[in-house]
Amino acid sequence: MRKFIMIALLAATAAPSVAMAQSAGEIRRDNRDVREERRDLRQAQRYGDRRDVRDARGDLRDARQERREDWQDYRKAHRDVYRGGNWRAPFRYNAWNTGQRLKPAYYSSRYYISDPYRYRLPAARGDMRWVRHYNDVLLVNVRSGAVVQVHRGFFW
Repeated sequence: MRKFIMIALLAATAAPSVAMAQSAGEIRRDNRDVREERRDLRQAQRYGDRRDVRDARGDLRDARQERREDWQDYRKAHRDVYRGGNWRAPFRYNAWNTGQRLKPAYYSSRYYISDPYRYRLPAARGDMRWVRHYNDVLLVNVRSGAVVQVHRGFFW
């Protein structure tokens, strides 16, 4: 009887967090929905009238919002992955913006995020690398030092 109660309590506490987790299949479906809505928008721009274009833009906006909300739910359910932790840098914090250039000391290999999928970040292609800068995440072109994308307050 005691084992049954313990299993029931464990299942009751674990079930909500498992239900909120965003699986790889859900991520693929969300991305597929956004791609389909983009295709529909292109078709409406080519062959439709203003109303079709407006409706297609609204559908694309809704698909992107749904993907964003799913990611935010995943992030809230897995707070331990996004915990800031004890992170130190030999330089002070700067709020970097897209297009700015970093010195190599800011994006050396010690600051690379080696597994971007763990944080549900898209894979960095070519000369791009995801770099942690305090609680922000930057997508940096390591050849030129240019910041391509910024996620502020990414870690808690």
